[in-house]
Amino acid sequence: MLVGGQIDKESLTWRVTPDLLGILDKTGVFTHTNPAWFKTLGRLPEDIESRLFFDFIHPDDIPKAEQAFVDIQNGMPILQFENRYRHKDGSYRWLSWNAVPEDDLFFCNARDITTSKENEARLKTKDDEARLREQFIAVLGHDLRTPLAAVSGAIWSALRQEQTDKSRKLLMTTEASLNRMSELISNVMDFARARLGGDIGIEVKEIANLTPVLEQVVQEIRLSHPGVILIEDYHFSDQLECDTDRIGQLFSNLLSNAVFHGDQYEPIRIRAYDDGQDFVLTVTNFGKQIPAPAQEKMFEPFSRAEVQKSQNGLGLGLFIAKQIALEHGGTLTASSDEIETTFSLTLPRRMH
Repeated sequence: MLVGGQIDKESLTWRVTPDLLGILDKTGVFTHTNPAWFKTLGRLPEDIESRLFFDFIHPDDIPKAEQAFVDIQNGMPILQFENRYRHKDGSYRWLSWNAVPEDDLFFCNARDITTSKENEARLKTKDDEARLREQFIAVLGHDLRTPLAAVSGAIWSALRQEQTDKSRKLLMTTEASLNRMSELISNVMDFARARLGGDIGIEVKEIANLTPVLEQVVQEIRLSHPGVILIEDYHFSDQLECDTDRIGQLFSNLLSNAVFHGDQYEPIRIRAYDDGQDFVLTVTNFGKQIPAPAQEKMFEPFSRAEVQKSQNGLGLGLFIAKQIALEHGGTLTASSDEIETTFSLTLPRRMH
C-alpha cells in the first residue's frame, strides 16, 4: 500500500500473501515486488525490480501482453489475464493477473494457476483420447467387419461349388482364419468398451434357454478341431436370466483356451449343473499345471503369461470372459494342479 507516497513494505498483507504483488511504472518497469515472487518464481527483488515486465514473459505470450499494456495505459483495468512467467530455474509458471491504473502507476497482483492449467491440459488430452477410442471402435465395428463379411460370403459360395480336396481344405482354412479375425475384433472392441465406459454391455433375457447355446459352441469347436475329444454333461434347469450371446462368447473363450493348452490326447470335460439357486458351468482339461504367477495374471488384459497365448499374445479372451461373468452378477474362477485345470463360471439364476 502507499503511505506518504511510498510503499509500505512492512504491511502484513504485503509480506504474507501467496499472491504476487507488484507495482509498474508508466514504462512497464517493476518498482516494487513482495516476497511471494521468490516462493513462486524463485526471484528476489533485485532480480525483478528495475526491469521491464516483458523480460519475464514467455515469448509466445508477449503479443497479447503488449496489447494488455496498451489497454491499461489507456485507463482500462486488466482482469484475470493469463500468461506464463519464467522461473529463476528457466521453467515457466502460469499466472492469472489483475491490474489497475492509478496516476502514473499500475498496481498488479497475480495468482499461480499452473496446477489448474496442467489439470485442464490433462482433461483435454483425456477427451481427445476418448474420441480417438470411439473412432477406433467404430472402425473395428464396421470398416473392418464389412470386408471380412464379404470375403466370408465369397468363401461360403465357393465351398458350395465343386472343389478339389486341396482347394476345399484351403478354403476351409481361410474361413477359419476369418472367423478367428472376427473373434479378435470382437475381443478388442469389448476391451475398448470396458476401458472407455466401464462395461462391455449385456442384453439380459428374462427366460433364456442355454443348452442350445452350449451345444452350438461345442459343435463349432469340434468342426475347427476335429481331433479334440469333448465330453458334455448337462444337468440343469434350462431357464435363467442372462445374455445368451455373451455367455456363448464366454464359453467359447474357455473352451478354446482348454483346447489350446490341454493335453491333445486327453478329453476336455464340460459340465453344466444347478447349485442351489445358481447355475454352474465348468470346463476341465488335462495337462501341465499353470504356474502360480500365470494364475495370478490370467484374467488381466495383454498379459504375456503362457496361459493366455491362445489369444495370439493379446490375452483378451479370459479378461473379457471375466467381465461378462461380473456383469451377470456372477464369478469366473480357475484352479490348476499337476493333473487338470478347471475354469468355473457361477451365475445367479435370477439377476434381480
